[in-house]
Amino acid sequence: MADVHSAATRSKNMRAIRNQDTAIEKRLAALLDTLGFDYRVQDRTLPGRPDFVLDSHQTIIFVHGCFWHHHDCYLFKVPATRTEFWLKKIDSNVTRDRHNIALLSEAGWQVLVVWECALRGKLRLDDEAIASRLEEWIIAGNANAAIDHHGIIRC
Repeated sequence: MADVHSAATRSKNMRAIRNQDTAIEKRLAALLDTLGFDYRVQDRTLPGRPDFVLDSHQTIIFVHGCFWHHHDCYLFKVPATRTEFWLKKIDSNVTRDRHNIALLSEAGWQVLVVWECALRGKLRLDDEAIASRLEEWIIAGNANAAIDHHGIIRC
């Protein structure tokens, strides 16, 4: 099936996709504020340009979109057009994510990935559930983990 947009229109649409200050990042920032954590955002000096850096807890939090970072959930759908191109692009994102998390871990950071499906969509977690998992994980200083729509922190 051919793309329903011209190349110029598709390019314009793709450029409009935000890579910071997204709705899901704003929701997570509000939760961190409510919990009283101090953080920096989008630190360009660290691998992967983390969404949130909590220096006092040596903690990094990434907010990953389920499509762009290939999370195996209901929000990820394989594109019907230019499938090979998109899967190659998404696979390179996943490879880069793994590399950046490894670099951060080697440098002494603990890394949490909060998946988009935990923050938006029909199966999203409520604020209280996310806040309690965030606080528990940050304070405990555990190994790297992730929060998804199941609400499970996985190491």
